[in-house]
Amino acid sequence: MNTGDKAPPFELRDQNGAVVTLASLCADGPAVVFFYPKDGTPVCTAEACAFRDAYETFTAAGAKVVGISSDAADSHARFAAKYHLPFPLLWDEGGKARAAWGVPKTLGVLPGRATYVVDRAGVVRHVFVSQMDSRRHVDEALGVVRTLAEHGPERTDAGAKVE
Repeated sequence: MNTGDKAPPFELRDQNGAVVTLASLCADGPAVVFFYPKDGTPVCTAEACAFRDAYETFTAAGAKVVGISSDAADSHARFAAKYHLPFPLLWDEGGKARAAWGVPKTLGVLPGRATYVVDRAGVVRHVFVSQMDSRRHVDEALGVVRTLAEHGPERTDAGAKVE
C-alpha cells in the first residue's frame, strides 16, 4: 500500500474483546495504525512503549493509535497490562489485515513492521517500514499527524519510506 491509496477496512477484536474498525478509528481524525511482529519481543516492546510515551501528543493532535499483530487477545492483554499501553492492540487472526495492507515480510518469512497514518477519509497519508528502527515509526507518524492537524490532508507532503 502506498501514500494516497484508500486503506483497506478492517474489523478486529482488541485485547478486551471489543470490536474495532478502521472507520471508527478515523471518524474524528487521523489514525496511526502500526503493524508489529510479536508481543513482548525486544523491538516490538520498544516500539509499543515509544507509542505509549507519545500517546498524549498523538491524542492532543486528534489522532488515535492502534497496534496490530497476529497474537491472540490474551497475549495482547498481558502485553498491554505489563507495559501500561493506553491504546488498543488488535488481533489479526491469520494475518488477513496484514496481507490486505501489504505489510512486507522481513527476509520473506517474518512478519514485517510497518506504520501507516490514515486521514479521516480513510486515505493513507504516510507509510514507514523498518524492522529495526522502532523509534522512527513513532517520530515519522507524529510528524505527519501534526501536519494533518495544522494543514489538513492536502499539505502533508508525506510519502512512503522503507528502510
